[in-house]
Amino acid sequence: MTTIHLVTQVNASKKITFDTARDIGLHQKSAATSNEKAIAGITSGLIKYNETVTWRGKHFGFYLTHKSRITKMELYDYFRDEMEEGKFKSFRHQHFFEEKNGITIMKDHLQYETPYGIFGKLFDILFLKKHLTHFLLERNKILKEVSEFD
Repeated sequence: MTTIHLVTQVNASKKITFDTARDIGLHQKSAATSNEKAIAGITSGLIKYNETVTWRGKHFGFYLTHKSRITKMELYDYFRDEMEEGKFKSFRHQHFFEEKNGITIMKDHLQYETPYGIFGKLFDILFLKKHLTHFLLERNKILKEVSEFD
């Protein structure tokens, strides 16, 4: 299992940052380079507890789909999305939010497993972890810009 940890400081309230993090349109904007679009489930607005979204985007030259469900949500502090259908063996993304002196500390904790045994592990080491880290960093950059603009 691979784990990616990121910490992003946002000069905005926890509520604004939390809501921006679950905004489907913001995700699409931040994933523009992969042409990622919400194609089923919740396709706009703020995703809520127990709702699903199916994404379709181009990664590594292939169009892939990924269906996630929000499996836990504690308003303004935490939410978790987990893959229901997709190319990973498992995929779980936890989002933590903590506010200190008007600044929100947002933490991403992404854990996933690749299929295909040793070939999947090798692909992860050589390409996938770097790709997903960059994907999240770009998402968080846009999220920060939008949250701080409000």
